[in-house]
Amino acid sequence: MYLPRLLAGTLKKALSLFPAVMVTGPRQSGKTTFLLHEFGKECDYVTFDDPLERNFALADPHGFLNRFQKRPVILDEIQYVPEILPYLKMRIDKRREETGKWLLTGSQQFQLMKNVSESLAGRIALLELPPFSLLEMKQGASVSLESILWVGGYPEPAIHPAKRELWIRSYIQTYLERDVRQLLNVKDLRGFETFLGLCAAMHGQTFNAATLARKCGVSLPTIKAWAGVLEASFLCRFLLPYFNNYGKRLVKTPKFYFIDPAIVCALTRQPSGEAAIAGPMGGALFEGLIMSEAYKVFAAYGRSADIFFWRSNDGLEVDLIVQIGHRLCPVEIKLTATPTLKHLEPLSRFARLVGKEVVGTGLLVCRVEAKKVLPGGVLALPWQEFPAWLEDQVKVLDI
Repeated sequence: MYLPRLLAGTLKKALSLFPAVMVTGPRQSGKTTFLLHEFGKECDYVTFDDPLERNFALADPHGFLNRFQKRPVILDEIQYVPEILPYLKMRIDKRREETGKWLLTGSQQFQLMKNVSESLAGRIALLELPPFSLLEMKQGASVSLESILWVGGYPEPAIHPAKRELWIRSYIQTYLERDVRQLLNVKDLRGFETFLGLCAAMHGQTFNAATLARKCGVSLPTIKAWAGVLEASFLCRFLLPYFNNYGKRLVKTPKFYFIDPAIVCALTRQPSGEAAIAGPMGGALFEGLIMSEAYKVFAAYGRSADIFFWRSNDGLEVDLIVQIGHRLCPVEIKLTATPTLKHLEPLSRFARLVGKEVVGTGLLVCRVEAKKVLPGGVLALPWQEFPAWLEDQVKVLDI
């Protein structure tokens, strides 16, 4: 069973404009399946997971690339052979007018992106394929909130929920034993596993590196390096606070979220989706889901996710600020099915602070059955409809 991906249109557009396109994202987010489904019939395909292909590319890069004279090619898991990128640059520079020739995938950010930017700057479009979004999963079947939080968006458990427990446990273990060691030379995997569990417990909270260092018994620089590993392997996102002053955003403490709620449920040992949503982490899991959906919509259209949170000096907070062009749309995220005036207070405060000429429609994303207008023009929106609402806003930016 194949579910169409929203990134398909953006990828086709990028291939018509650039000699090379790289699709990044976490392991098992469906990159290879996506590319083979969309372009497999018209492209050659090589994976650098294959040690024979990897060794060939390293030992004889010109000979390796000479194989692909006529047809476009998919080079899968390019992070294993970054040494080939300068040779790829030479090929592209000889035929700069040829677009859509090289289609690359990679699952790790930091060193890979450094190599790509050094070798292929101006020659390659960078796109990201996260796990399934709600918009993509709804093309297959309707899903409940409990099911989404429990099964998550990775294609394998999302399409085959019966595999969920074994698949996620294996994914986490493989991540620890493979990606962590490749991205950073972590000798104490048990210590990193403890760090991973503590991060899951603080999902949706401000990232307190000093507290984590104390609880894990390691230094502050180590915690920051480990957090970089989580981000480099696409497991998490840091949500910056909103300030008019861009410099302040960078130095203030961000909030921390895992991209996929099923990973959080597994790491915090939730017994079921129903128990997770009814327990103390229910609100954080729901908030993280909506934040993740916002990030996925932007990624599907090849855009950086201009999303933030806002907190006043006296602790009032807007969960999500979405920047659409020059407009700021404040979003409150609550599990409630019964909105009250109290839920609207942070939205009103933010609007007064920033100014009506800048603030767009205020949203209360919650479990109401149908959207309705609340006092102050705030729109109460069923959580299932938020991705489609945001997609409509992002589409306008491309017109």
